[in-house]
Amino acid sequence: MSVTRNILLTPGPIPVPEPVRRVLAEPMIHHRTPQYRKIFESVSKRLAGVFLTREPIYTFTGSGTSAMEAAMVNFHSAGDEILVVDGGKFGERFTDIAHAFALKPAVLKVPYGEAVKPSQIREALERNLKLKSVCVELCETSTAVLQDIKAIGEITAKTDALLIVDAISGLGADRLETDNWQVDLAIAGSQKALMLPPGLAFLSVSPKARKRLAGATLPRFYLDLRLYEKAVKDWDTPFTPAIGLVLALEKALDLIEAEGLENVFSRSARLGNFTRAKLARLGLQIFSKAPSATVSAAVVPQEIDGEKLVKIMRDEKGVTLAGGQGELKGKIVRIAHMGSITQKDLETGIQILEETLEEMKKHLRPSSSLKH
Repeated sequence: MSVTRNILLTPGPIPVPEPVRRVLAEPMIHHRTPQYRKIFESVSKRLAGVFLTREPIYTFTGSGTSAMEAAMVNFHSAGDEILVVDGGKFGERFTDIAHAFALKPAVLKVPYGEAVKPSQIREALERNLKLKSVCVELCETSTAVLQDIKAIGEITAKTDALLIVDAISGLGADRLETDNWQVDLAIAGSQKALMLPPGLAFLSVSPKARKRLAGATLPRFYLDLRLYEKAVKDWDTPFTPAIGLVLALEKALDLIEAEGLENVFSRSARLGNFTRAKLARLGLQIFSKAPSATVSAAVVPQEIDGEKLVKIMRDEKGVTLAGGQGELKGKIVRIAHMGSITQKDLETGIQILEETLEEMKKHLRPSSSLKH
């Protein structure tokens, strides 16, 4: 069966706009040149405007997880105790990285679908004055939960602990005011609301975090921020960058700036409300109790195999949603509404979701010919 439709509604990667794709098709340039350095300087400074920070942004060639690891290895030493908010698969990833580098994560478990209460973080910091960092998601992508980073920042700022925020999905969709909310390390990736293919990761570093950098003793090489600091003085990188993606980032930032960041936030929130209203009208329960402007999650009817639902929609109907992860596998579907995703995309995707659910339910019903 040939499928001509191709609607991508996953929370990363998302559709890459045509103007950005055109840049990706342009001839390659060399990175150790004034031409590239001028572009890299421009996108680095403009990217700080999306982070809403006055501090520098460091760019890594890698997925968002590389910047998560950079936030661990550059600011900690073996045996350091950190607090990890675990309300989904990406909170769990912070814990996995911490264990890999001999850190001691104190895990604050939050029920899937719920946001952490800032008071829980305050209490954890008061109980353990040795905590070096607090790690939390802006949007926990696996559950579509938005965390109250502003309130959490007010708490951590009064301590020596760094606030590390994984904004890989949320940056440019959910509001994040890095400086005003006292976020010390903000992490992002290219394939989400920045509307690029995967391959770039970003890290903003506060003055408070920078003081920690010199004394951190965890081993690192490719992600050693000291090398990036030295290189960025000449608007360069210590290792070969993803040149094409950096050039395309310039065009993506053009699109964001033309719309205006506040308008981007408003549009993402509006499309999120639209998506959840449509899902509710299908009779689906909205999973997240703290909805995000990045992605929404809905509970699949109990009689429906959520994994099969996603597969049918993708392979037979050309609409790609995300399913659940971990303990939510087969139980929820997730629909993104950030970046270049349009209301028309969402309308079509949810229409196909409704159609597919009805078809699957129909197959579960006893045939009328079998009734007595």
